[in-house]
Amino acid sequence: MIKCGRPSKGDEQLSRDRLLDAALQLFLEHGYGNLSMETIARDARVSLRTIYSQFGGKAGLFGALIGRCSDQFIASLADDCPLEEALSIFGRQFLFRITRPDVMRMRAILIGESPRFPDLATQFYQQGPQRTLGHLAQFFVRQQHLGSMVAGDPHFLADQFISALRGERLQRLQLGLEPIPDEAEIEQWVGQSVRLFLRGSLKT
Repeated sequence: MIKCGRPSKGDEQLSRDRLLDAALQLFLEHGYGNLSMETIARDARVSLRTIYSQFGGKAGLFGALIGRCSDQFIASLADDCPLEEALSIFGRQFLFRITRPDVMRMRAILIGESPRFPDLATQFYQQGPQRTLGHLAQFFVRQQHLGSMVAGDPHFLADQFISALRGERLQRLQLGLEPIPDEAEIEQWVGQSVRLFLRGSLKT
């Protein structure tokens, strides 16, 4: 039986994911500036109108890919477990996602092409770092209200925590100066970072 009318929410999500998957592979293969919207539409088997209506253009599509990646670690930030455990779970998800080869390659594309395409840099920052820092700041506000953390600017705390997680090691990874860490290495990396951060922010 042929289904007519508006697709179900499940079908819409599958269609969106298929489009994003196709766009990811094309960005990795062609970069940003050299990739046409027509190529994306053809490979994803959607119309140009669909891409523009859902994402507003190529920069919005790139931003949606960044947002989909950040969703995976933002969602892991939980209030229903001890503070150190919550930050450790988030930290492991964060570092695992941003150190994957595809994500490192997308970051390299961004760095190389954002001077020519400022909308690209805006989309990346809004959908990635800004969203992540905002969710962390809200989490720290809740922890301060519970009396778990010292009073202070939650946005500053969020910035310091992300900086502690990334450290100089992320730059070495981006430059290809050391291998991609496995889960055991990430767990050790996160444990050290979380403990150091909490020494200055726990309420005693």
